[in-house]
Order: sequence, then C-alpha cells, then structure tokens
Amino acid sequence: MPKVSFTVNGVRRELNLDSRTTLLDALREHLHLTGTKKGCDHGQCGACTVMVGGRRINSCLTLALMNEGNTITTIEGLGAPESPHPMQAAFVKHDGYQCGYCTPGQICSSVAVLDEIKRGVPSHVTADLTARPEITEAELRERMSGNICRCGAYSNIIEAVTEVAGRQS
Repeated sequence: MPKVSFTVNGVRRELNLDSRTTLLDALREHLHLTGTKKGCDHGQCGACTVMVGGRRINSCLTLALMNEGNTITTIEGLGAPESPHPMQAAFVKHDGYQCGYCTPGQICSSVAVLDEIKRGVPSHVTADLTARPEITEAELRERMSGNICRCGAYSNIIEAVTEVAGRQS
C-alpha cells in the first residue's frame, strides 16, 4: 500500500492507504476526524468540504494520494467548543444549522469564501471582474451554492457569514 503524508489541522500525518482511498475516507476512517461528513459521495452536496492549502474542496472527489505534502484543515482544525472559530460562533448565534449534518462543510466553505473575496477572486455574479468583489448577499449565495442544506437554513447561514465578514473588514 502506498504511503501518503500530509498535515491535517497542524499535525503531520503519514498513512498507508489503498491508492483508491478518497481524502474524505482517509480523514474519517483512518484519522477518525468524523466532523467532515459523507453526504452524497459524488461532490454534489458539499457536506465533505475541507480546506486544502486554504482553498475549499469536496474531499469525496479527491484521492488522499493526490494531497501528498498538502496542508488540510477540517472543521476540527478551525476551533473547539471551548474556543470556537468566529464562523462557528456566528453559526450558533444566527442558528445557521438545523439538523447540523451539512454544518461542518458549510463552515469550512464559508471561511474559505471570505478568503476568496479578500484575495479578489471573482464569482459568476461579480459585476466588475477588474474590481475587488464586494460581500453582498448575491455574492455569498453564489459562492456557497455548492453547499446544500436540506433543512433550508440558508438565510441564517448568510447572516452568520455576513457578520464574520463585517468583523474582518
């Protein structure tokens, strides 16, 4: 079995994995980081969103071996109950979750979305591609559209992300 090494939530990890193992399965089954959820297992729901090198990805669509040497952040790496990440605290404050299944992916994605906007990465609704994108409801909804919430907590999620974005400005 091939060996893969990467840094997960600040800790260097080495695993011997079948070459077909997805990053999602490596995180959940081999590293026991079960905060990242397996929803559709086809890249359609976003429940498995993690950050690799600061950019959000669907961990069900990438093989663990493809992440050799990368830095991976999961929901467990953002914060803990005693010291939550500002986005985690905002999701709680604004009731940005209901059943909670999609919440880890939603939070990881929203943290990365704010970084995308800060870096000036345009989206499909960015009006002026030469200007820095603004944090608007339309911009956030477009960027978060890959994260599905079956409970329909979208307006609360947007409120949480908007609050954190206001604090970062």
